Amino acid sequence: MARKTGREKGSRQVGYAMIGLGHIAQAAVLPAFAHAKNSKLVALVSGDAEKRAKLARKYRCDAYDVRDLDDVLDRPDVDAVYIAEPNDKHVDFAVRCAKEGVHVLCEKPLAVSEEEC
Repeated sequence: MARKTGREKGSRQVGYAMIGLGHIAQAAVLPAFAHAKNSKLVALVSGDAEKRAKLARKYRCDAYDVRDLDDVLDRPDVDAVYIAEPNDKHVDFAVRCAKEGVHVLCEKPLAVSEEEC
């Protein structure tokens, strides 16, 4: 599915939404996005209101409750998502985002069973 993005043609910066704000996201992924020249963190998605508000202030981006993921996927500046949720949620988020034409980076494993793959 082709998806219209808000990026200018030829722009190399990719807009990311981070789904899940656990330890690895906070210790490694978010700091990496903050220093990346070719990526821009545009949204955080989490069920933890306090955590997402704190991190949105720190990284100067928008914050969404996980129940509002459709709003995130509708944003033209969200080119890709990074999924950092618990393992049993990876496949559901990955499939949902891919069906909307959003690129997916997912922590391993993509699924917890062979049947889900």
